[in-house]
Amino acid sequence: MSEHEIIPYRGYANGRRVLVQGRVQEAKHIPAAAATDSVWRNLLSTFRRVDADPLPYAPVRVTIAGTHHDVQADDEGFIRTWLELAEPLPTGAPWHPVEFQLLDGTRTNRAEPRATGEVRVPTVHAAFGVISDLDDTVIQSRITSFLQAVRTVMLGNARTRLPFPGVAAFYSALERGGDGGRMNPIFYVSSSPWNIHDIIAEFMDVQGIPRGPITLRDWDIVLSALTSSHLGTFKEPVIREILDLYPSLPFILIGDNSQKDPEIYRGILDQYPGRILAIYIRNVDANPARSASVQALAKDVLAAGSTLVLADDTSAAAEHAAAQGWITAASLPGIREEKKADEGATGTKADAPGVDAEKAPTVVVE
Repeated sequence: MSEHEIIPYRGYANGRRVLVQGRVQEAKHIPAAAATDSVWRNLLSTFRRVDADPLPYAPVRVTIAGTHHDVQADDEGFIRTWLELAEPLPTGAPWHPVEFQLLDGTRTNRAEPRATGEVRVPTVHAAFGVISDLDDTVIQSRITSFLQAVRTVMLGNARTRLPFPGVAAFYSALERGGDGGRMNPIFYVSSSPWNIHDIIAEFMDVQGIPRGPITLRDWDIVLSALTSSHLGTFKEPVIREILDLYPSLPFILIGDNSQKDPEIYRGILDQYPGRILAIYIRNVDANPARSASVQALAKDVLAAGSTLVLADDTSAAAEHAAAQGWITAASLPGIREEKKADEGATGTKADAPGVDAEKAPTVVVE
């Protein structure tokens, strides 16, 4: 009989209503990543992730705040279930544990697999939330080049993938907020597959990027799954779900111009007037036509009552956020220094160059 495991994914809650996420699958025993791992070892680990053998319709007991809830995974072994609690989760702490236990009566004489996950609850001090893309926004994935994207996903690991310069310091400043003590929640929504969730989560921990719920998507095992034509339709419903869950919380949206983030975020503005403080778009596609289309879109964003910043680097967005009082001015030097370190300019970190040598001017429409 195959050995199974439960992989917990971070969820989120607004008090009584809680989203729990995870997957039940055959245990893969993927070794811990190291920066010195060979291409072949990374490729083998990627194959193990992609070749997931789920346990369809697995019965799972979820325990949160001392209460048990019996749920069932879907046909791909995924658990994505909303739970209603009798009492709201405390808002004094941002994270709350969730216990998962596989309920399998056929597993005689063997312990039932268990795992511990967590859900994010905005604290009473939160001033706003952040919803961010990951690929080519936080992590250099090179989606603008299909072959480079395949190489990055297939042959890299959490220790070899590179952040965009200054991202960790900027997102930490956004988390702390305008007075340094807000604990604003950050949600990550990406079209990357759930199969590489562990790589993304470890990468963020290694780079010091603030933790937050990570929502990915099921990935059909075809090369076209990495192309922009298959990306974008997944993100908007998840973003709307988060905005609906926290109706009193304004949000900052962060993405890039390699896919459809600007267009998706523009549509969100119409659906949630007054809720979007700003849209920060990283310019990773230096194609003049694409830059021009985003600049034109920025005028629509202005007319809808928000601001769009199209910039090549983190510093421009950080300076705008500081001017609005969303991060402290005192955090700017640290963001600039980390950007230099990530670029290899200080010699303290490995070189993490920008996606494109060709630059376009920063555009702020407000």
